Amino acid sequence: MSIQLKAKAILAATALTLPLASYATNGDQLLGVTATQWGMGGATIAAPQDAATIFVNPAGLAELGIEEVRFDLSPGFMNPPREVNGNTSDSNLFFLPSGAVAFKVNDKLYLGLGLAASSGFGVDFSDVVPDNPMIPPTQGNQQVVTTKGFFKLSPSLAYKVSDKLSLGASLNIGYQSLAMSNPMFTLPQNQQFGFGVTLGGIYHINDAFQLGVSWVSKTNMSAHEFNTPNGKVTMDMDVAQQLGMGLAYKSSGWLVEADIKWINFSDTMDSVDLVTPGGTNAIKFGWDDQIVYSLGVQKQVSEKTQLRAGLNYGASPIEEEDVDNNLGSVAIPELHLSLGATRQLSKKVSGSISYTHAFENELTSSNTTPAGTNTIKISQNVLYLQVAYQY
Repeated sequence: MSIQLKAKAILAATALTLPLASYATNGDQLLGVTATQWGMGGATIAAPQDAATIFVNPAGLAELGIEEVRFDLSPGFMNPPREVNGNTSDSNLFFLPSGAVAFKVNDKLYLGLGLAASSGFGVDFSDVVPDNPMIPPTQGNQQVVTTKGFFKLSPSLAYKVSDKLSLGASLNIGYQSLAMSNPMFTLPQNQQFGFGVTLGGIYHINDAFQLGVSWVSKTNMSAHEFNTPNGKVTMDMDVAQQLGMGLAYKSSGWLVEADIKWINFSDTMDSVDLVTPGGTNAIKFGWDDQIVYSLGVQKQVSEKTQLRAGLNYGASPIEEEDVDNNLGSVAIPELHLSLGATRQLSKKVSGSISYTHAFENELTSSNTTPAGTNTIKISQNVLYLQVAYQY
């Protein structure tokens, strides 16, 4: 293959992978959707603390101590500096809205509804190919711009079987929007819906320890259909299933929770079919399944104030041999450190804040081509605010 064709291949692969990256935290999945969840490093399966447990473990609706209703509103802001071959993206601040409400029907039955952005930013790279005077087009003429949005609407219910056991379920209605543009082609904005479920349970082993389990099914999205000058292009973009378990300890104002979660990326991101008028092309992203470890610690330091900290680690689902097929995904953060706090503002209202830093991670391709050796890099700063109203 000629150097020029190599460069075009790199550019095409980058354009196709960029919208898949979204929130590059645990692969393309967020640690949580509220300040409380992020402050615990995502360790909230066994001891949820807000109505957004709908998205993590719906059984938690029966564990919040609700007398009638609870509302949680939690906007987030993400700053993810990222690079491809030394070229930085110009889009570096993204808004992550979320909200949830939970209702107590009676002493056994609880209902909830939540809406949250669970993936969805874009990139704006002026270049994606390493600087090489032998490669046309010359540097500065290889711009790639993409947008992706994924929102989840989840009606939920939980049932308190006994003082020790709660069970819950959510219906996940996914809404996904994709668009991408580069010097070779443009795929205009397209929106599709998909569906899945979340099931969960919480069991109190004794007064101090409780166990949580949850399963989030794959969200089966309808195929995206892009109308282009050369005809229709379609692509499936399903969202991976995950299975998680957590163990929490509560005593003397302390809450400590450790979670482990398996994300089945190999089912949805190993290979994706791109159907064009010229035929079907299998895009080999090569993502592996990911095991995520989360640890959260919370202390009630006064009658009105809680402080928390969390650690979250998951080895990148992208390895060196797959960098060339994931130049734009930058879904490689591994280690996250979180800090957070909650302040009771009145009898019914509380406010929370969290800050999370994903430490810089860099991945270089194990393959060398005439176009150069490819490197992707990312770090992250995430700030969440939260207001809760419960009565």
